[in-house]
Formats: sequence, C-alpha cells, structure tokens
Amino acid sequence: MRRVPAEHGPLARLRRRTRWAATVLAALALLAGTALTATGAAAAAVRAWAPKPSPMTTPWTNQVPTDTPLPEYPRPQLTRPDWANLNGIWDFAVTSADAGQPATFSEQIRVPFVAESALSGIQRKITQNDKLWYKRTFTVPAGWNGRRVHLNFGASDWRTSVWVNGRPAGAVHSGGYDAFSYDITDLLVGGANTLVVSVWDPTETGNQAVGKQRIRDVAPHAGGGIFYTAASGIWQTVWLEPRASAAVTRLDLVPDPAAGRLKVTVRATGTTGHQVRVTVSTRGTTVGTATHAVGNEFTVPVPNPRLWTPEDPFLYDVRADLLSGSTVVDSVGSYTGMRSIGLARVGGHLRPVLNGTFVFQTGTLDQGYWPDGIYTAPTDAALRHDLQKHKDLGFNMVRKHIKVEPQRWFYWADRLGLLVWQDMPAMDLRTPDSAARTQWEAEYDRIIDQHRSSPSLVVWVNQNEGWGQYDQARIADEVKAYDPSRLVDNMSGVNCCGAVDGGNGDLVDHHVYVGPGTTVPSSTRAAVLGEFGGLGYKVAGHEWYPGGGFSYEDQPTLAHLNNRFVGLLDAIRQVRMPRGLSASVYTEITDVENEANGLLTYDRQVVKVDEARVRAANRALIDASRGTTTPITLPAGQYTSLRVTTPGYTDRYLRHRDGAAFTDVVGSGSDTLLKNDATWKIVPGLANTTCYSFESRNYPGQYLRHRDFRVYKESGTTDLFRADATFCPAPGANGGIRLSAYNFPEQYLRHYNAELWLATPGGTHTYDTPALFTEDTTWSLEAPWAP
Repeated sequence: MRRVPAEHGPLARLRRRTRWAATVLAALALLAGTALTATGAAAAAVRAWAPKPSPMTTPWTNQVPTDTPLPEYPRPQLTRPDWANLNGIWDFAVTSADAGQPATFSEQIRVPFVAESALSGIQRKITQNDKLWYKRTFTVPAGWNGRRVHLNFGASDWRTSVWVNGRPAGAVHSGGYDAFSYDITDLLVGGANTLVVSVWDPTETGNQAVGKQRIRDVAPHAGGGIFYTAASGIWQTVWLEPRASAAVTRLDLVPDPAAGRLKVTVRATGTTGHQVRVTVSTRGTTVGTATHAVGNEFTVPVPNPRLWTPEDPFLYDVRADLLSGSTVVDSVGSYTGMRSIGLARVGGHLRPVLNGTFVFQTGTLDQGYWPDGIYTAPTDAALRHDLQKHKDLGFNMVRKHIKVEPQRWFYWADRLGLLVWQDMPAMDLRTPDSAARTQWEAEYDRIIDQHRSSPSLVVWVNQNEGWGQYDQARIADEVKAYDPSRLVDNMSGVNCCGAVDGGNGDLVDHHVYVGPGTTVPSSTRAAVLGEFGGLGYKVAGHEWYPGGGFSYEDQPTLAHLNNRFVGLLDAIRQVRMPRGLSASVYTEITDVENEANGLLTYDRQVVKVDEARVRAANRALIDASRGTTTPITLPAGQYTSLRVTTPGYTDRYLRHRDGAAFTDVVGSGSDTLLKNDATWKIVPGLANTTCYSFESRNYPGQYLRHRDFRVYKESGTTDLFRADATFCPAPGANGGIRLSAYNFPEQYLRHYNAELWLATPGGTHTYDTPALFTEDTTWSLEAPWAP
C-alpha cells in the first residue's frame, strides 16, 4: 500500500484542522502512525530476515512491507491522532510450555503474522507443548511527554503475558479474539525500552474458543476436512498510544433513526466529575451535539437521518470531547450509521426488518483464512477485498464464521455496506467444563463490547451445530439483554449434528447441504438458512493440496457450477422466500485449504462463477423481498389438467400410464381412459399445506410423487412419501407455473423425452440439460379433460 509522506498525510491534516471528526472517515483507510523501526544490529537482523515460501500466493503476498506490515490505524471507531505501530520484525524463540524467558532469541518473526504462517518467516507447527516468545525494543516519541502511554494488542491467541523492561505490564490476558491493552507509563525508561511477550496456545487441546483451528502440519497435506491450520500467537496489530490521564476508553453508539437520535454511552478512565460532549457531523457540518455525564446513556439529535443500508452505507462522523469544566482533556473520533434491525410480521411471516422494512439477507460463509497469513490478511487491501467481492457478487450480508476479525474488517463492512452476522468462535466439540464456560462467556462479552457500535453488525450467532454446546437458552437470553439492539441466533444449524435448539432468540436457523431445504418461521422466530450450498469446483494450479480438495457436491464444469448456484438462488427467491425464509448463507466465499466450496479460489486469484450472472440473481432475490412475498396459490379442491408449454409440444398433457408419469397428446377425440389419466385433483400439500399435491382422477388416494428423480403415480403414508408427493408452485415462463419439489426446492417437475423427471438446474443427468429447461418445467393449468 502507498505510504503517505508525513507532511501530507492524514495525521498532519488531523492536527491542522479543528473540525477533526469530519476528516476521520477519509483518513482511516490510510492512517499510519509513527513506525518505530530498528537500528544498528537490529536493522541488520531485519535485512537478514525473509518470509518463507507460501503454499499459495495471493495478490498481496509480495506486497507486505518487511518492517511496517499493516501500517493502517487499527481502531477505526476510537481514533486519536498520535500512535506508533510496533508491527515488524521482532526477535523470537520457542520454548517448552512451562519454561521461563529464554536467554537468547535465536530467530526473527514478522509481527503480526502467526508462527504457523509463511508471512511470519517461521512457518512451523506449534503445539500445546510450546510457548512462543517475542522481543523488541522501542523508544517513546518525545512529543508524548506528559501523557500516559498505552500498549495495545489487537488480538493474540491465546494466553499472553507482557513485560516492559523486565517488569510485568499487567495481568495475563486469556483470549484469542479480543483486544487488550496495558498502561505501561510507569515501566518506561528514557531511550530504548525492551518489550517481551510470551504466548501459550493449546488450540483444541485446551478449553478455550478456537473456531476452526486444529493443530496440524503447516505444509499442505491431504485431509483436514472442515478444520484448518492453527494460528498461534500475536495475529493482530501491536501499537502504542499516548493518552491523557483522564481518557475515553469506549464509545457505545446505538442508532435510533425512528426517533431521529443517536444513543450514546461514553466509557472513560481517570475521570472525576468530568462530562463528555458528543458531536455528530457530516462533511464538517454539525448535525447534532449533546453534553452529559460519563458512563450514562444519553442521546444526540440526528434529525431526518440519512439511513444506513447496504445500497447506501452512509456514515456520520462522531467526535467525543472529554471535558473538565470547559477544558477539553481528551478527544476521540468515531463514526456511526443510522439504521435499525428488528423483527416484524410481513406477509404473514415473522421476518428481520432493516429500518422497518423486510430485505432478504443473502450472504456467504466467510471463514477469514489466508494461505500466506492464515489468520491475518496480508494487507488492508486484502482484508477489504473479500468484502468487496461480496458486493461485486450482489450479496448484502456476510456471516463471519467462528472467527472475529480485526476492527478494520468491521470498518470496511461499515463503509462498503454489508450486513454482518458475527459468530462467537466455538470451543472444541466436547462439552466444556465450568472454567471453560466462564472464560468463553467473558470473552464473548468483551467481543460484544468491542464491536457493538458497528452499524453493519446485525446478528450475534452464539453457537454452531452443537460444537461445545451448553446452556443455549440462557446464553441467548443473556446476549440479547447485553445487546438488545441486535438480533440473536441461539444456534446456527439447530437441525444438524446433534445440536440442541435453545428454542429462543430471534432466528430459527437450519443448515441444509446442498439445500435450500424447507426452514419455516415460528410465531416467535424468523426462519434463516444459516448454511447451504457447498458446491465444489477445483481449479488446476489454484489448489492448496492438489487433488485433495473436497466439497458437498462436486461440479464437473464451471457451466454446471454457475447453473447450479444460480438455480439455488432462484429457488430461494421463487419457492422458499415466499413461504417464510428470510435469509440464506452460502458456503462459501473462498476455498479454504482442502475445502473447494468457494466462489473464489483460496489464493483469491480466480473467481469461479460468472460475477454478472450471480449479481443479477442476488439482485432479483433482494428486489423480490421488497415487493409482494405472497406465494402463488392454486385452486385446491378442483380438477385440472397440466399442459406442456414448450413450443412444438403444447398439445401434450401430463398423464399417468402403468404407474409412471408421462406426457401425451390429448384432444377432444381422445378416449375416456386417456382423458382420465390426464386429469388431476389439486389438494393441499400432503407434507405442507402452503404447497400442493396432485391426486389422480381415476385412482383416488394415489398422487404424483418423485422417487429417484423419476415421477410416478403412487400411494403411501410415510413422511417421506408425503414430502415426495408435495410440490410448490413458482412462476414459470409466459404466465405458466413451475412445480418445485417440496423437499428439494431447487428441483422442478420436467418433461423430457415424454417422461416426467425431477430436474435440477446445473444437474448432471441427461434430463437436467439446460436447453429449454425453463420451458420444459413450465406448465399451464387447464380445464380438466375429465371433469
């Protein structure tokens, strides 16, 4: 990324302007603090250091500066102009887990990349028997005299101890996904200061939140499944910041656009009788301001707010001035988006509403792994890239899957306009003990606190598929009470893998591969598809372990991949959304190690799908949700005959013969048996009464049903039969209807060579051929041949 000269950079502009907050948003993208670079022998070590070869090269792998990686300001919602970035080359050592500080640090590591990564320069397996040690020196800038100096860590996985000049900086920090800091002022000396950090990370052998991390060989290898290489140690920016003795520590910003106001709580330290003045502005023009006591909620007027939406992610500047009397003792910049999220009944179904309006949330599962940096994106541009790709593909939402990204990731989601579902990283699959539960819940609270002001974040996802599950209902209630401004998902994938549904929260969330399945809302929860898809395609030359990739359904060609994926989106739009589905999360935005389910390859070098076509399908889905969501209805209780609409075959009708379904020419001169065979009674769906079943006119109690893709006239009483004999109408070509299978909504009743099949867009059977697919699956309901 281009470095901005100091005399022209954002920090200089911030110092020159009195209307500071107006520049904060524009500055954040390039805001760079003082870089504390090494000198002398340390500089020689930097020159000698080199990254290890990455198993796959992203477009940013070779753009990472050696001594100043990730130079951008790391905390966009609480900004100050003075700071110093400590990222770069540190001395490094690995000891046994129970050892003390080593006498020598024989290696160098590039912070903040984890030891398992190529970009760190270490790239080796770390286990529960290892302890990582980091060391570097720094000098506090002279201009910081008289202020308290804080040492900040964006995140370090997992148990982190810090010493400054040989003295502990503070309490040991346990947690892999939350930021933490120390006031190190009283530990500093003039000139060079020595910073030492130790990190112990047991990964899945411990009891902490680990997400998808597992202790594995770092070189690409076969297997691995849905779990990936561990990420141990410092993995987000480390930085210094001077503050006044009395200083703001957090801004809690809750937009209330319906009332034209912003709810604000300012947290601070070192205050006694201080007040805080919060100003909301846009482009340097004040919108509203209010002054109140520290620590209590108050409101700032934002009249006639411009609403934040994925299509118009407008952000207001926010400035908080800490006041001692009339004197400003501390100032911080931030931003907010005026939006609301909640539940409302729309078209007879409970749905999530953004700013009071139902908008279907279509997104992907985003796991946040990188072949070169593992847990850490190589550059800020790379961090932004995956979110921008969501926008390019027409998605309006992203589910951040059991990982919590740096605060700059949320900044880009806020800026670009993506609704975020944030998972709390899961513990290992086993049932956690009481100590693990206490740690996990405390870390979850800290994560909520650190990201609660991000306008893009709309859903907290507590647990996933029962991994490390416990107290589902209690946790959902407590998260909702802790942050009532957002929706809560007590368990993503309640239908999967032994998961236990707490029965509460705002969403009922199913995982269906390939899907889209039949998730329906309840009287208290909206229906969402927390995972579906998993369509795989391996791109030669862009595989993590060539030949080792897997997916939930391999696609033989890119054409099949495109047709299959768009077919799923269309089925959601035409079939499931009208019947109550309100959101869907496709697995996944990129391949990850041996998972080949991505819309992009793991190295981000290849977009597998047709961007324009996928964008159009997502746009159609979102647009449809803003219109009528009422499903197509058919005249239940009446007889009908189903006519073919394919040009050249419009004299043919659906009929049964010898127990199977065919099409045949039927006319006024046809015999009575043929007319009876081509007549069907429309009845409420045997599996779901919002859909329909078709009962034979001359064989009452026997229905059209699919079995092994072929369609028959049969009777039955099992749940499977009832599902197979239920079809949901969707719009077809030229005013006709299509009939999708209730239990396979992406598959449609199709005539092919005079036979009736259940055909899949993008499928691999001969009867799935894309030629005339829409025409062959469109039927016209006509007057019955045998009334």
